[in-house]
Amino acid sequence: MFEISDETLRLIKKTCKGKKDIKLTVGYLTDNNTVIKIYNEDGELDSSKKFHYEIGSITKTFTVSLLSKYVFENKLSINDSIQKYIEELKEDEYYPTLLRLATHSSGYSERLPLNKREYFNLILGMISGGDDFNRNNPLNMDFNKMKMLIEKNKVKEMDYSCKYSNFGMSLIGYGLGIVSGRGYWDTMNDFLHNELGLSDTYLGTLNNNLHGYSRKNNDCGNWKWNKENLISPAGAISSTAADLLKYAKINIYEDKPYLSLCHKKHGNGTKKYDMGLGWYLLKENNNVMLHGGGTGCFSSFLGIDKEKKVASVVLANYQLGRNDDENIGISLLESLQKSKDI
Repeated sequence: MFEISDETLRLIKKTCKGKKDIKLTVGYLTDNNTVIKIYNEDGELDSSKKFHYEIGSITKTFTVSLLSKYVFENKLSINDSIQKYIEELKEDEYYPTLLRLATHSSGYSERLPLNKREYFNLILGMISGGDDFNRNNPLNMDFNKMKMLIEKNKVKEMDYSCKYSNFGMSLIGYGLGIVSGRGYWDTMNDFLHNELGLSDTYLGTLNNNLHGYSRKNNDCGNWKWNKENLISPAGAISSTAADLLKYAKINIYEDKPYLSLCHKKHGNGTKKYDMGLGWYLLKENNNVMLHGGGTGCFSSFLGIDKEKKVASVVLANYQLGRNDDENIGISLLESLQKSKDI
C-alpha cells in the first residue's frame, strides 16, 4: 500500500503553515486506485468532503484535448492558420498556426492580452499578494480586442522560442467554438460532461466553489468568468481532485484515442521540458506530463506518468509561495514512480 512520503508531508505542512482558511487537497492515482487527502493548518481533514477549486491554466490541457478531438475527426488541421477561423482578419498577412499556438511557439508576448502597465500591475499583485489583484480577474477580452491585438502584434512565419501565452491558447479556443458553431464556452462544457464524463468540472465558478484567500488571509472570493470573455480557454475551468485524477486516468490509458496527439513532442519548451500540445513533457522522459495553474487566490498542479500509470494532483484555495503546489505535486509523483520500481 502506497503512503505519502515524509518529504511530501513536510512540504504540505510547510505550505499550510499560517494559512488559517486553507483547504489543501492532495490526491494520487496508482494501480487504478484513487486516494484523496485534505489538509489545513492543523493537519489532515475528513477526506470524504469534496471541494471545488479554480484550476487556472490546467484549463489549457482541456482546450488542447478538444483540439486533438477535432483534428482526429478531420474537422480542422493542426497546421491551419487562425485566419481560417477568424475571417475578419486580413487575408494577405501571416498568422500563427494552431500548432504553434498549442506549443507556445507562435511569438506572442507573455503579457497579452494585457498592455505593459496592466501586466506590471499583475506581476506586482502576484508578488505583494494584494487583495485587489486576487479578488478581480484582470484577464478579459472581447472579439474586438482580440482582433485588434492580433493585428497589432504581428509575428513572423517561424517557430519562436517557447513563450507561455494565455492569448495564444485563447485563439485556439475561439477557433474551436467557430468549428462547433456553438462558441467555446458551451462546446467545452459539453465536452467536459458528455465526452470526458467529468460531472464536477465546468467553466466559471458556481456557488459550491471554495473561496480563495490571499497571503494576508483575506477572503477574495472567486475570479469572475463568462462566455463573453474570450480568454476563458486559457484559465476559466473549476474542478475537483477526483475529477482531475479521472482525467489523468483517461490520458494514461488513452481511453480517447485522439489524446495521444497531445502527448507527443511537438516542439522545444524550456531547458527542462519539451512541448506536447499544451502539456509540458519532461525532457528526460516524455511519458511524464505536467501542468500547473493559478488564478488570484488558487494554485493547482497535475502530473502524470503514462508509462508507470501514476498521477498526482494538488489544489489549494490560497495564493501560495512560488512553486509550492508544484513542489508538493512533483515530490508525490516521484514517490509514486519509485514505488513502481520496487
